[in-house]
Amino acid sequence: MSIVSCQELSLAYGVHALLDRASMSLEAGERVGLIGRNGSGKSSLLRIIAGTESADAGELRRQQGLRLVYVAQEPQLQGFATVFDAVAEGVAEARALRRRFEAHASGEDLDALQTRIELLDGWNWEQRVQEVLQRLGLEPGAEVAALSGGQQKRVALAQALAASPDVLLLDEPTNHLDLDAIQWLEQLLAGFRGSVLVISHDRAFIDAVVTRIVELDRGVLRSYPGNYAAFEQRKARELADEALAQARADKLLAQEEEWIRRGVEARRTRSVGRVQRLQQLRQQRAQRREALGSVRLELDRGEASGRMVAELQGVSKAFGAQQVVRDLSTIVLRGDKVGILGPNGAGKTTLLKLLLGELAPDSGTVRQGSRLQVAYFDQMRAALDPEATLADTISPGSEWIEIGGARKHVSAYLGDFLFPPSRARSPVKSLSGGERNRLLLARLFARPANVVVLDEPTNDLDMDTIELLEQLLQDFPGTVFLVSHDRRFLDNVVTSTLAWESAGSWREYEGGVEDWLAQRQRAAQAAAASSSSAAASAGASVPAGSAAAAQPATAPRGAAPAGTRRKLSYKEQRELEQLPARIDQLEQEQGELTRRLADPALYRDQPQLVASMRARFDAIEQELGAALQRWQDLEDLGAPG
Repeated sequence: MSIVSCQELSLAYGVHALLDRASMSLEAGERVGLIGRNGSGKSSLLRIIAGTESADAGELRRQQGLRLVYVAQEPQLQGFATVFDAVAEGVAEARALRRRFEAHASGEDLDALQTRIELLDGWNWEQRVQEVLQRLGLEPGAEVAALSGGQQKRVALAQALAASPDVLLLDEPTNHLDLDAIQWLEQLLAGFRGSVLVISHDRAFIDAVVTRIVELDRGVLRSYPGNYAAFEQRKARELADEALAQARADKLLAQEEEWIRRGVEARRTRSVGRVQRLQQLRQQRAQRREALGSVRLELDRGEASGRMVAELQGVSKAFGAQQVVRDLSTIVLRGDKVGILGPNGAGKTTLLKLLLGELAPDSGTVRQGSRLQVAYFDQMRAALDPEATLADTISPGSEWIEIGGARKHVSAYLGDFLFPPSRARSPVKSLSGGERNRLLLARLFARPANVVVLDEPTNDLDMDTIELLEQLLQDFPGTVFLVSHDRRFLDNVVTSTLAWESAGSWREYEGGVEDWLAQRQRAAQAAAASSSSAAASAGASVPAGSAAAAQPATAPRGAAPAGTRRKLSYKEQRELEQLPARIDQLEQEQGELTRRLADPALYRDQPQLVASMRARFDAIEQELGAALQRWQDLEDLGAPG
């Protein structure tokens, strides 16, 4: 049943309409991902549905009594003293009703009040607010006026989540959230009882949350069942079909134009109907809105750096009582692509500055490589002067730039980043967030570099540009340092990961985010098994001096103390022999579930199976981790001492 319906919506600000008789609906309990190019009108559509903006034409229908909450990209939180006050505004109705109930005001229908309070889950609104604050890492007593833009986004998101509405409208909710907060948000939205319409560039987030994709493309809304992976396959076929149809139309138009230009004999015999068809073809060609071009990314690689880029030995750094880095040793070689992961405030920027030699350590040594040319992408866009023009931002005082030894006009170079020549003299302050990120990339890539540092480069970029940036970084022969919470982007680029473990503690892992998560999960399972074994040993009644009493309580389950390896029992040997087949069976089942969950037909024909299949997929992850750990334990137990 549709709870929100948009019919024939039109909206235009410039030459082309953002919405061109666009239609879509949102069903009860549905989670829809709204995607499209930067500037295509996604945020405008969300504001129209939220009721904060009006369309030029068309009809918007919402179910009567629908509770809807909208979280903008740049929320406004004026009027709230503390973070707790701002988040508690999300439960304002429940708070007011409870106050009225507790006051026992004369003339009030207490039964009706109680029913409404229970419907809004208003008896424990304080607990809901505190839980959301804790999950998003927000300090209840912090002053709203002193918060950064990223922190204000978190507060607005917390306010919406505390409200528990029927419909959540979220515009880029993962911007400025760290990985743990993003995963928590995924779990919350996956179990959310209401409907969700979310704009996001984070492909892993979209895949984990949505049941349907709606794309806004050249003013038209198109629906695709399933997740982003399924959308990509179907969209590629559609674009190929569209290109073929347009090529045929262009060929027919050329033939008709040739016919109309023929000699006198042809003009005498031409039919009125054919002339009219030619006029229609011309009109259709003039009105056609071509698929938008792609950003052309090219990086001036500069000269090669030395083989060693940075080496840290026993490095520590603190700011007052806050330990940011403690006893870190690592080496980065030319061509390494290093991801840096950690929660907000963990010290990722400080670690970057230590690696680049911009900050001296309190203890330990830092060695820099030779011939380093560093290009730095700052997530705060501090390198951009809002009053400068786009052309001066790229090439101050000159109309030409040099890329890889070749000269190029600055307007043509800006065109590679989808800025038309007419905007070359526009000020930076006129750009949207996504356009500013594109301009910063253009500025970054206009300078020779063999070390590229990217701090949250994907914020506000559309998915097409993110994928092109991935390809550029994969092919780049130099060194890359990448700070991001976009898991798919990191997995597709980095070769190793420096991950924050605890206050001041950083650890290096091979691979990207998925590799880090898998290794962290195995370590947690091993620690839990070790703790369980220790507790069991400590609680058992064992005679003093016995062999069991002499065994360390911290020994992992199934393992023997060093130097006292023993032969496996018959039961253990059988278990060890059967584990590879069990692991293979789980991996095959996991692969089949992955294939089915990526199939759009599942969401269309059997949506009731999706939740149970996802639950089984998560259970297999746990079983695989336990089986692999048990296999290792038995191998260690039976190994020769």
